[in-house]
Amino acid sequence: MNATAAAQPLLSLKGVSKAFGANQALAGVDFEVDAGEVVALVGDNGAGKSTLIKAIAGVQPADEGTFSFRGQPVKINTPQDAVELGIATVYQDLAVCDNLDVVNNLYLGHELFGKGLARAAYFIDETAMEQSTLRLLDSLAVTTIKDVRTPVASLSGGQRQAVAIARSLIGEPSVVLLDEPTAALGVAQTGQVLNLIHTLRERGLGVVVISHNLENVFAVADRIVVLRLGRRVATFDVRGASHEDVVAAITGAVFGAGTDEFLAGGSVKDA
Repeated sequence: MNATAAAQPLLSLKGVSKAFGANQALAGVDFEVDAGEVVALVGDNGAGKSTLIKAIAGVQPADEGTFSFRGQPVKINTPQDAVELGIATVYQDLAVCDNLDVVNNLYLGHELFGKGLARAAYFIDETAMEQSTLRLLDSLAVTTIKDVRTPVASLSGGQRQAVAIARSLIGEPSVVLLDEPTAALGVAQTGQVLNLIHTLRERGLGVVVISHNLENVFAVADRIVVLRLGRRVATFDVRGASHEDVVAAITGAVFGAGTDEFLAGGSVKDA
């Protein structure tokens, strides 16, 4: 990688817009995340957070805007485009299979095969998948899942979230998008998921987290990007921002249209 590429964000979006009929869900949004950084994406319902994530994931391609990955221009028009670039998404519903165990959830569609004794005979290598699952969970410091042959239906919310995040890493992505990863979790389970996000950062991944819980955001994020009515209106470094600053940006209670200033470590863009 040359020096110019190294200086670029891992993933960068410029001028991304998306409309659904007369509803302008995103309007000229810029967004970026670096390797080894956690960026929280916050805003009220309808602010455009999920639409932006789906544009990055290729589920709902942007109408306008440019994307670059590792400093190179790219196009993301399908989920496969995102996966091939190294972008993994964990949606709020997790999409885990309750009737399968942890191993088979992780490797569903990515099974490992071994060669049998007969010519051209192959079999699903359950042992290899189980060992790989144990190594992956250990590398993520997931200690609450004692038996990887446990059906996912019997796991807690935090454990299910850990399975979904671990599954997203099977393809060794560079960017992980997490949609409300702590929603409806208890205090202990939330702590487990936040620790897991810290581990993703330590592994050098770029992590994007959508959350309505500012306590969790401040606990895990390096930067906070605020969307309001489809526009990026503020960016905060968590080391210099307060909850009040972020809430003000979310609601528009302090920052009026057209402002351009720095407050409490956060830059405020055109609203």
